[in-house]
Amino acid sequence: MLLVDLANGTLGHWRALCWTAVALALFAVLCPPRVTAGEHWLASRGLVRTCTIRTDLLVLVRRSDGTAPRLVLCDALGGRVELDPRVLTTNPLLWHRLEQGVRRSRERGLLRCGAAPLRELADRIDHDGARAVFEASGLG
Repeated sequence: MLLVDLANGTLGHWRALCWTAVALALFAVLCPPRVTAGEHWLASRGLVRTCTIRTDLLVLVRRSDGTAPRLVLCDALGGRVELDPRVLTTNPLLWHRLEQGVRRSRERGLLRCGAAPLRELADRIDHDGARAVFEASGLG
């Protein structure tokens, strides 16, 4: 829109500032958070801050349904991460890291609620993986 205003000769300081603000707001809305994981941790980095949890110390996993479904993970140290479940379904390595931590949290007796959202997610990931194997082998 800056170029359109510039071509029409109507671009001034205030209009350039407004178009820049609109572009930055659009970028903030459309830029997805970056999710990374390691041994016993998972982090979600947005535009402003990074949220990190210890997956081996999870105490709560719940699904937040709204306009965009989110998986909410909370650990015993007060860390909280919200992420799109599609991030885990499209990246099996992230899912594997999270699943290892969830298993360890259950063994320690920390994670007592959250089995249903994790089971649904595991079923979806297993289903998608099986479908990909069948399609690759020419059976599906």
